[in-house]
Amino acid sequence: MTARPLLLTCLALMFGGCALQSEPLSEVELSSYVDDKRSRLTAERLPLTGALTLSEALTRANKYNLDKEIEVMQVLLAEQQLQVAHFAKLPGLVAGSGFADRSNYAGGSSVRLLGPTAVGEESLTSSASSERQVRTSDIRFSWHILDFGLSYIRAKQAADKVLIAEETRRRVVNRIAENVRAAYWRAVASTRMLRKLATLETRVSRALADSKSIADKGDTSPLTALTYERELVEIQREIQKLNGELSNAKAQLAALVNLDPGKPFEVAVPSRLPPLASSRLAVEAMISTALTNRSELREVVYQQRINAKDADAALLEMLPGLSLDATPSWNSNQFLYNNHWVSWGAQASWNLIKVFSYPDRRAEVESKDAVLDARALAVMMAIMTQVHVARARLYHALREFRTAEHYHDVQQRILDQIRSAASAGKVSEQTTIREEMNTLVAIVKRDMAYAELQSADAALTASMGILPAEEVARPAMIAAR
Repeated sequence: MTARPLLLTCLALMFGGCALQSEPLSEVELSSYVDDKRSRLTAERLPLTGALTLSEALTRANKYNLDKEIEVMQVLLAEQQLQVAHFAKLPGLVAGSGFADRSNYAGGSSVRLLGPTAVGEESLTSSASSERQVRTSDIRFSWHILDFGLSYIRAKQAADKVLIAEETRRRVVNRIAENVRAAYWRAVASTRMLRKLATLETRVSRALADSKSIADKGDTSPLTALTYERELVEIQREIQKLNGELSNAKAQLAALVNLDPGKPFEVAVPSRLPPLASSRLAVEAMISTALTNRSELREVVYQQRINAKDADAALLEMLPGLSLDATPSWNSNQFLYNNHWVSWGAQASWNLIKVFSYPDRRAEVESKDAVLDARALAVMMAIMTQVHVARARLYHALREFRTAEHYHDVQQRILDQIRSAASAGKVSEQTTIREEMNTLVAIVKRDMAYAELQSADAALTASMGILPAEEVARPAMIAAR
């Protein structure tokens, strides 16, 4: 092929490449992608057998939660990057092999020198010292000492990045455990309310019909009947409001434990709410525990270590570099006297730009260290504040639960009195139903207060950086003043 057609072909390929346009996903491709990912959402998950308990919810969340799986994969990725960084410390070892051919012999001749700038007649006849077809092979071993030092520093930084990824995973696990506890107890409150409400709905409808019938017959005044109806409607409205607040609890719990959102499941409802054990831990002990365990502070420490290694790398880059090379070679050219040989050498280089830029690199590292130090102070203040806020929230939730529990006890005793009077024929069915609905409201409010108490306790646990495995073994905390 001549030069002109070759040039035209290259130009056509170049302009053809520039004319390429992006291709959006087709409906078929997008549908196939969605179907594949959706089928994998809950694949390889053990099916839920029976009602979901709190311990099982925590276990399933720890195994199957998608956010947690992402962080686990991030840790694995960081570990793989660390393994790759170790290979950068090894010397270079490159094996090469080649083949060359030409249409004729290269040949060559020489002329006699007559002076510094003058030549005379040809001194030798034309001769060839290389075959037309030549095969070569070699193995080149090279080691740059400066690169070895820099690779060692980068590997140490990659190791710290693995630890940062692990701390991120710990933080996600803590958050998931906190959310699971809150969602579980809210789901319990919702389930308990729906069960009790289902037993009352028929009686409420019948009571309202009876009240209207009595008013129509004139056995009672219309005002009394309307007042009774208004009371029942107000109680129903409050129940509906509470149901609205709890309606998403099971869906949130399903997402946290990676259950199919479209499939119904049951939550194990305890016959009675388990009491919270009191662990009298002083606030200073809580803060010390939090500052020791919280992943945010550890991440800053690892970032400071990475930054300190950047200072070492900047210093190494300023130094001269020494490269050592050794290459065993072979050539098939029969005109060579030695077809096998080993060549070696050493080369020193010094990047003077790195020397002049070192003060600025050092200043950059020091500025970043100052930023990280300020971030460490801010993180410490945030952690201490979160512990105090979570502790205050727990106290407030405990007081609200005790009040709700007291209210429920009083309402239950009232209902017992009403039922006894109803058995003796002293009160009407409508009055009994009204108090049963009031009792249902009291139960739901108590359950919601208990769910908030569990959520507050989980938040306090998370604020101290305690892992869920430790949380399962420890009693729920009620901190002392």
